[in-house]
Amino acid sequence: MPDSPARVVVSGSSGLIGRALTDALTRDGIAVTRLVRRPPTSADEVQWDPDGAELDPRVLEGATAVVNLNGASIGRFPWTARYKHELVWSRITPTQALARAIRSLGADAPAFVSSSAVGYYPSVPGMLLPETAPRGETFLADLCGEWEAAALSAGDDARVALLRTAPIVHPQGVLKPLLLLTRFGVSGPIGRGTQVWPWISLEDEVRAIRHVIDAGLTGPVNLSGPERATANDLGFALARRMNRPYALRAPVWAMRLVLGSDAVEALLTSDMHVVPGALTASGFTFTHPTVEDAVAAAVPA
Repeated sequence: MPDSPARVVVSGSSGLIGRALTDALTRDGIAVTRLVRRPPTSADEVQWDPDGAELDPRVLEGATAVVNLNGASIGRFPWTARYKHELVWSRITPTQALARAIRSLGADAPAFVSSSAVGYYPSVPGMLLPETAPRGETFLADLCGEWEAAALSAGDDARVALLRTAPIVHPQGVLKPLLLLTRFGVSGPIGRGTQVWPWISLEDEVRAIRHVIDAGLTGPVNLSGPERATANDLGFALARRMNRPYALRAPVWAMRLVLGSDAVEALLTSDMHVVPGALTASGFTFTHPTVEDAVAAAVPA
């Protein structure tokens, strides 16, 4: 592909997005250096300990981009006080370590493409949320704010892109808790069901990250599908794909009891119409422009 980087360094390469990104880059002949916490098992791996020793900046020299995908899964429930601590520090500490290494390289440093999430934004029914929208006040919004600040500590010379990613429409992403319910015919509206949910397919997530690198985008970039979708739209698309009913409403009080208030507020009942302004303005086109397309790509008929 034109203007593709010669080498990309990826941290968090064992996660859903990291594996897909690494596979896509490798298929196209782009060298990938994977930062791993365990002893390396292949020539493309470099061991690091973001909780202890500093990352040797020489690992990053000559790369076009460093993609930071670290972080414990927000899809694990319940969000106990202990797990919320893990959600924070599994993101902040590695991001700070990468930022320090990039800062030490000065103007010669690779671009820093660092994860964030659409949870940065407030729940505001009826309002569009481009990259210029303000930050929310939830636990997840505060986490995203600290996460982005850690990336920006790479310094004024650094080229930093902040990937505000929507939930991934994939069996290992936002569909994971819904698939089981749908398979047994007990799925239905979550709360009122009309809340707008940001979303993106895994394929478009990977394509968008590569576009951010190739186009040299900096600042916040919303990685979210272009077409508005409600929780009901996603749930019904999944039920129809699996030929199952979609009728049993899940009460909010019960979800709070099982999952925790912070998780329910941030992921299930919030209403966020996040728009991918920076992507579309820079010429990116989506392979899966609707949530129905994304479900069809993720779930075999």
